[in-house]
Amino acid sequence: MLQPGQAAPPFCLPDADMENVALVDFKGKKNVILYFYPKDGTAPCTRQAIDFSDHEAQFARHDCVVIGVSCDDCITHAQFRDENGISLTLLADPDGDVCRAYGVWRDPDDNGQRRSCIVRSTFVIDKRGKLRHALYGVNPKGHVSEVLGLVKQLA
Repeated sequence: MLQPGQAAPPFCLPDADMENVALVDFKGKKNVILYFYPKDGTAPCTRQAIDFSDHEAQFARHDCVVIGVSCDDCITHAQFRDENGISLTLLADPDGDVCRAYGVWRDPDDNGQRRSCIVRSTFVIDKRGKLRHALYGVNPKGHVSEVLGLVKQLA
C-alpha cells in the first residue's frame, strides 16, 4: 500500500475520448484527486462518479482536477459518462498496470472465490507529485465530502 509522502506512481492512460492523460501533465499546475473504482455502470460506481462530478467546481476552487480510473475500456467509459452526465476525466486501465502500481488491484483468493477487481480507493496527489492522502477500501456514500475536506487542508 502506498503511504502519504511517497511520490505518486506515474501514469499515462487513455481517457473516454481516447486522448492520453498523464500525471506529469498536472505537475506544478494542479493537485490531482485520483480515484479507482471497480466498474462503469454499477450503482455504487455511478453514484460516486456523479457525486465527484457534482462537486467538480468545488475541487477546482482548490486547484484540483478529479480523475477516475477503472479497467473498463475507453468506449465503455464514454457510454458511462454520456449516459450519466459525468463531467470527470475517466481513464481506461484494461491491463490493470496502474491499478497494481497504486496497490488497488485485488487478486483472486486461494480458492478462486473472488475475481480480480479493483478496491475502491482515492489518492490526493499534490502539485509536486507527492501523495498527500491514500484512502483504500472507501465507501462511496459520503466519500466525496470527506475528500473535499482533505483537499481544503492542502493550502
